[in-house]
Amino acid sequence: MINKNKVAFKLSALTLAFSVAFNGVAQEQSDAGTNKTSTNETSTNEISADEANKQDDAYNQRMLIIGAREKLNTEAGSATVIDEEALEKFEYDDIHRILAQVPGINIRQEDGYGLRPNIGFRGVTPERSKKINILEDGILIGPAPYSAPAAYYFPMVSRLTSVEVFKGPSAILYGPNTVAGTLNLQTRQISGYSEGMIDLSVGSDGYRKTHGYVMQSKGNLGFLFEGLNTQTDGFKELPDGADTGFDKNDFITKVRYDLNGQDYDQVFEVKLGYADEVSDETYLGLTDADFAVNPYRRYAATQLGKMDWEHEQFQFNHFLEGKSFDLTTRVYRNNFERAWRKINNFRQSGNPATQRSLQEILQSPEDGINAIYYQVLTGEKDSEGLFEQLLIGTNDRSFYSQGVQSDLRWKLDWADLSHDLKIGIRYHEDEIERNHTEDSFDMRSGQLVSTGNSTELTTANTELSEVWSVYLQDTLNFDEWEFTFGIRGEFIDSFYQNNLAGQENDWLKKSTTVWLPGASVFYSLDSQSGLFMGVHRGFIPTSPKQAPEIDIEESINLELGYRYHSPNTQVDLVGFMSDFKNLTESCTASTSSACFSIIDQQFNAGKVDVYGLEASFAHRFGLTKSIDFPFSVVYTYTNAEFQETFSSDFALWGNVTAGDPVPYLPENQLTISFGLEAAKWRTNLLARYTNSMFEAAGTDVALSGVSTDSLMVVDFSAAYDFTKFGSLYLKVDNLSDETKIISRRPFGARPSKPRQVFLGYKYRW
Repeated sequence: MINKNKVAFKLSALTLAFSVAFNGVAQEQSDAGTNKTSTNETSTNEISADEANKQDDAYNQRMLIIGAREKLNTEAGSATVIDEEALEKFEYDDIHRILAQVPGINIRQEDGYGLRPNIGFRGVTPERSKKINILEDGILIGPAPYSAPAAYYFPMVSRLTSVEVFKGPSAILYGPNTVAGTLNLQTRQISGYSEGMIDLSVGSDGYRKTHGYVMQSKGNLGFLFEGLNTQTDGFKELPDGADTGFDKNDFITKVRYDLNGQDYDQVFEVKLGYADEVSDETYLGLTDADFAVNPYRRYAATQLGKMDWEHEQFQFNHFLEGKSFDLTTRVYRNNFERAWRKINNFRQSGNPATQRSLQEILQSPEDGINAIYYQVLTGEKDSEGLFEQLLIGTNDRSFYSQGVQSDLRWKLDWADLSHDLKIGIRYHEDEIERNHTEDSFDMRSGQLVSTGNSTELTTANTELSEVWSVYLQDTLNFDEWEFTFGIRGEFIDSFYQNNLAGQENDWLKKSTTVWLPGASVFYSLDSQSGLFMGVHRGFIPTSPKQAPEIDIEESINLELGYRYHSPNTQVDLVGFMSDFKNLTESCTASTSSACFSIIDQQFNAGKVDVYGLEASFAHRFGLTKSIDFPFSVVYTYTNAEFQETFSSDFALWGNVTAGDPVPYLPENQLTISFGLEAAKWRTNLLARYTNSMFEAAGTDVALSGVSTDSLMVVDFSAAYDFTKFGSLYLKVDNLSDETKIISRRPFGARPSKPRQVFLGYKYRW
């Protein structure tokens, strides 16, 4: 059984210990500042602009995982930074579109807006982004990163000032998921200046965006308030004309205090965040035939679909910097509650002759009993009898994640070598509590009408993880060589409890201990280019409810690369290979309607080989003294194959033969962007191509042998700066209005977003 009081007490004790340490150091520095004031007759509480900027720089770098662009020259790993200037070029609201500019990313789109991202790196399956680390300001931001890592919550990208993607051996610094890599999202940092911004935008399908922030700094104290609302009526069409869009809010407040001493500088910062979303989304797609007639149609059975969530965030940061070291400590808590109401299935009879999943119905809508079910889904036929009742489920879940982590960076000379040490420790715990219910409805004249039956509780359980993590990494500099050796330890205690009446004895407690080594080398050819190579062990834990016979996902990952960076030109070329000892996947509602009876069950696939190439080139040409021509190309090749023959009940696998491809991994992806930019105006075009992807791996499973469409999407943006009177921007997503099947999951064909035009005004002060 789960002892929540013990868990809460343990975290409270750790938080108190860190707070006492902070206060002690702060008091010591405050006293030192007082002595200095009495001696020099100047107050240390008033820091100069230069000192403030220097301190801002050092602290802000610790909110990043890669840091300033110049550091990329010797990072032994594939690293990409998309800074604020690059983010503002296209004013994207969708993380999928942003990451199209990064090599080695594989994505399965779903709703067209990126509300529930599906992101993978280097061939790991992208389902709900659960196999990558997603950080915000250096903190795990997933609802329950260990217990239930599926990213049903994702921050609104319009408020980000930097997006970092890191893959390779240094992934061991940012666990738990070290197979693929880490995505870090940086929010706006408080600077030493007072400033603000308002951004208003309107667009197609009733799109509206209101975004603004105010930042004030006086002496050592600064604060930030930022708010963002985005909403749209949606581009899909219900028979009754109801909205199919969303309404999202996101608010952040930060308060920061800088404290300078004779030997140490410190920063104290508190961050509070609140976000919510109501979206009229569904898991049900279309048959291929209906997609060909109208890809934006939604069936009558989806009219009650709605996601409703709230997210609360607290983070306290303490930064201590000395001459040769700095220590960053973060205390954090995230609460997330969501309720997603959507169609689950028809009431099952238990007779195999009439038992169908929604995926099977939409794949063959004219076969036998499927034709009857299909007509009920579309509203063409009223429900008749018990087994034509539609079950509308509400997946109600509550999450929290909280912890304390400290990261030490220490530079020293020892044994005639220069060392750059990185040492970290984290205590983390997270929990998911599921309460899933179902209600039965009849279809009557195209409307869902309650049968009057009582609500049925279908799932009630709790999963909890308590984790200690440590890492140590040392980088040795020797002439042109830079050697990095590191290791990460994960010590996981997890608990599962079934909360359904009469099933209280269904519980599990288990422990996992794993050590994850990594090593890399970078050789500088000159001041602007170098070669690098790395190897590390990859690991993804199983969830608390999985039986011990479900193995963890683990791999050996190799990479070899070349990098050239100059002020106007960047070239990166990386070959990678991942040798999976065991690939695992979870059967979730977002995977297939066939998973409802085994929700969140994980499956083993054994050995899988993934290899590929990441290439990127960017250059800024000077056409005239006042006009530049920025140009970039990003290409990714990926090959992923099962190495064992096996049969599985997992909806994406089925009967797999060695050599079958892993689903939802495109072989080729290409992004080309270019533009014309001057001091007061700019225009940019971005075109991205994605290969078709297999929907399933083997045979005897829904969607066997079926692929998504290849997709080419072109986005355009333009902006004009009126100097004192703000700037005006125009953007067009999907300029050619290309519409293709981007996925047939969760169940049914789903379209890419159609052409949408946006006009916005931005004013800064």
